[in-house]
Formats: sequence, structure tokens, C-alpha cells
Amino acid sequence: MTVTLEVSDNVGTIRLDRPPMNALDVAVQDRLRELAEEATRREDVRAVILYGGEKVFAAGADIKEMQAMDHTAMVLRSKALQDSFTAIARIPKPVVAAVTGYALGGGCELALCADYRIAAENAKLGQPEILLGLIPGAGGTQRLARLIGPSRAKDLIFTGRMVRAEEALTLGLVDRVVPAAEVYEQAHAWAARLAKGPALALRAAKESVDAGLETDIDTGLTVERNWFAGLFATEDRERGMRSFVEEGPGKAEFL
Repeated sequence: MTVTLEVSDNVGTIRLDRPPMNALDVAVQDRLRELAEEATRREDVRAVILYGGEKVFAAGADIKEMQAMDHTAMVLRSKALQDSFTAIARIPKPVVAAVTGYALGGGCELALCADYRIAAENAKLGQPEILLGLIPGAGGTQRLARLIGPSRAKDLIFTGRMVRAEEALTLGLVDRVVPAAEVYEQAHAWAARLAKGPALALRAAKESVDAGLETDIDTGLTVERNWFAGLFATEDRERGMRSFVEEGPGKAEFL
């Protein structure tokens, strides 16, 4: 398999494994969607790591495969391409990208689908599609601008330049930079901590933030209010508040 889902201690790792550069061909794209849907369904998966291995996250699309496509073929394919990445972005659980080496083009777009990004010191990220006479097609023009702002996103997209981990951190493209040998370990620690949290509240928080970014503030506040009130019907809310009153903050254990 070019992409796998391995689950341990309620953390699911979606692992790209298409040597040497984890190029995102059609088969990989479709497999990402399948595993995103599986991770969404499975109750034993409470947090997710996106990982390409120790050397590279994903260096982008399979250019040879794309070169063989004409306009008609890409019109038919482009929706499925975006859908595979959107399926990752819509996993209703915390998702962290563990980025090593190159995360370019589709690889960068895949990292953008995560809620949090931990990058190796040797990581390089970018959207170089313009150098092929193209633009990002798997969400890059939309998710990158929402994450780092339109002018910074345009600079990266217009020039196609790569940024090293430290600049990516300054831009807000990644959230933490660590030694390469620690990337997966740090990502797993982040995911494992949240896997022990209140699953419905985490889902509510993620969907409220994401939905709010796509609409006006009044609609976003309505989404937040509905989730907030709805959580009062959950066992996790009862458990968390009871623990706070009886034991103090931060000691609740959730199922």
C-alpha cells in the first residue's frame, strides 16, 4: 500500500509510503480519501498524525502522470483531487502533520489540511506550481491564504519559492520546529495528549473554528452557541465539571 493507517493508543497515523519522494499520484490521492473516511468512522481513532517518513513528507504531485493529462482529463480529475484533501481537512478529530524534508505543492497542501504542523529543522515547504505554468489545485490558494494571510500566501504562490522551516515558522505556515529525529515523536505526543481528551468537545471546537472561518461572525457565533449548549447533554461535560468541583482543574479523565 502507498498509504496506510496504523492505530496505537487511540492515535491513528496516516503514513505516506511511495518512495523516493512520496509523489501524490491518483492512487495516493484516492487512498488518502479512503483512509480519512476510515479515521473519521473509527471510534478507536481519537487523533491523527499525517506522516511521510523520516526523509520526506511529500514532494508534490506526480508530474509525469499529470503531464499525460489533457484539459478534459483534468476537468474530470480535479474535483476528486480536491475531495481527497478535503476529506483529510474534515476529519472531525485533532490532526497533526509531522513534516520532514520536502513538503512541496500537493505535499504542502496536504500539511495545510492538518490542525497543527510540526516541522523538522531540515524541512522545506512551498507551492511551486507557478513554475509549471499552473496554480495550486488541491486547496493551496484557499487554505494557505486563510492560514498565513493573503499577501504572504500570494508571495509564496506567485514566486513558487521554497521556505525553510524557520521562515515557515515566522510566516505561521508551521507551528513548531524541532530536530528531524524528534518530529514524529513530538507529533505523537501532541496527538496522544488530545486522544485522551473529551472527543465530542474537541470535535465541537474544531468544527466551530473551521465553520466560523468560512462565514460571517454572526453565523459563526451561532455555530459556536449551538455546539456549546449541545455539549451540556454529554457525559464528558458532566465528568469534566464534576472533576473540577471535586478535585480542581485539569484532572478529569475522559472515556
